[in-house]
Amino acid sequence: MYQPVIGLEIHVELKTKSKMFCSCLNNSDEKVPNVNICPICMGHPGTLPTINKEAVKKTVKTGLALNCQVLNYSKFDRKNYFYPDLPKGYQISQYDMPLCRNGFLEIPAVGETAEVKNSELKASAFAKASAGRQNLKLQPKTQKFKKIRIRRVHLEEDTGRLIHSERGNYSLVDFNRAGVPLMELVTEPDLNSAEQARKFAEELQLILRYLGISDADMEKGQLRVEVNISLQKVPKQAQSKARNTLKKGLGVKVEIKNLNSFKAVEKAVEYEIERQTKILKLGKKVIQETRGWDVVKGVTVSQREKEEAHDYRYFPEPDLPPLHFTPVQLQKIKAEIPELPLARRKRFGIEYNLSDKEIDIFVNYKELGEYFEKVISELKDWVKSVEFKTKISKPEENKLIKLAVNYILTDFLGLLKGRMFTQKDCLITPENFAEFITLIYKGEISSKIAKIVLEEMFKKGADPSQIIKEKGLVQLTDEKEIEKIIKQIILKNQKAVQDYKKGKQNAFQFLIGQAMSATKGKANPSIVNKILQRILE
Repeated sequence: MYQPVIGLEIHVELKTKSKMFCSCLNNSDEKVPNVNICPICMGHPGTLPTINKEAVKKTVKTGLALNCQVLNYSKFDRKNYFYPDLPKGYQISQYDMPLCRNGFLEIPAVGETAEVKNSELKASAFAKASAGRQNLKLQPKTQKFKKIRIRRVHLEEDTGRLIHSERGNYSLVDFNRAGVPLMELVTEPDLNSAEQARKFAEELQLILRYLGISDADMEKGQLRVEVNISLQKVPKQAQSKARNTLKKGLGVKVEIKNLNSFKAVEKAVEYEIERQTKILKLGKKVIQETRGWDVVKGVTVSQREKEEAHDYRYFPEPDLPPLHFTPVQLQKIKAEIPELPLARRKRFGIEYNLSDKEIDIFVNYKELGEYFEKVISELKDWVKSVEFKTKISKPEENKLIKLAVNYILTDFLGLLKGRMFTQKDCLITPENFAEFITLIYKGEISSKIAKIVLEEMFKKGADPSQIIKEKGLVQLTDEKEIEKIIKQIILKNQKAVQDYKKGKQNAFQFLIGQAMSATKGKANPSIVNKILQRILE
């Protein structure tokens, strides 16, 4: 029996105005090749680099957010190797004295809870996550987490980009990306499955976006994952114990380079585990090498034997000064760190009594979560105001919150029709949404009318009370009027009446539906139910 032992190396392009060591524009969207370049990032003789202060600050902020120790003394080094996309013939990086080290990141334990897996913020996830209000009514439970140690977080410059011809007979080099600030994070080998590797990358992407460090768009190459994986033989006597406690006797490490999607991370690790397992079962040895991922064939392919650190001939960068940080400087950076995804998950569960699935949606889609909190804040103010007229208990207030959650994650997201939610484009103010929820709670509008009102609010941004008044959607609560309508429904549907008397409950719901249809959804459903039941019995 073999246990996978997995470590990750993740490169992140930082969101700064200029490159790492020069004033050239840092623009990942630039389509014209070789326009954002200068003698410094092209490595021309006689040029001197200057450290990008904002890039250093963003890297330190990331380290602090990941519970790292920030070194008081840090320096840059030259990593020497020759490749067409490396204009200087060396890369300015960090070797033995990185900015940050010895941190950790907690990720949701795989298989423990319901979760929204796609944190790349694809709009299609909204529809899947909100398909049916009944699917969201999960019982809140304590989410479990796994701690992954982080060995180091350091700063370097990115390389250029090779563009290969269709026939494969030549390659061109675009140096726009050369010199862009690149943060590298290296984990300890604490991951034990493909899904955990994916989860770590997803959670890191979310943190980077919360911090404003990077857009971390994998399709644009702003976040690139490399996986180091080996298989560790588990003795029979240890197989019944927790396998992730084994540390000695690690197998031969294979690196999988440049994985550009979360799916690729998961699939490549799954394949590599299977490939190495087959080799070891045949009594052969795994070769230490670098492999790539062929997304079309769904296999890893050999690229080259793995280099060791000494192959790069590291030595201190002579043109850049060392970096020093005071406790005051670090405290100032730390104070800028907002509430992070893990803390938000825990708070949403306690404060709003949400299910894990609901929490994941509001945490993964940050702007939607912020909008939800604004709605709840307005809702609580509304409850306390004289306009609400009656005081409600805490359990009833929780019902209001649940009602808001359900309408946000179903009807409201349904109106987006797959588009991404952004607060600046949303015409419904949190105050109007809260008022809308109270109207439903107080029974002033039915669920059918609510859909009409919400759609009008979504299109025009109008006040819900104004929409109800203008469209004549005021709920019918006059019992005499409702009784008259119900009697007419009964006369027209005698077969349904007889079916109900024979014990067919569907017939009762049919008659309710007919009454609601006759009043165009304006009748109070509970009054309709009460009067219909009284007449039939």
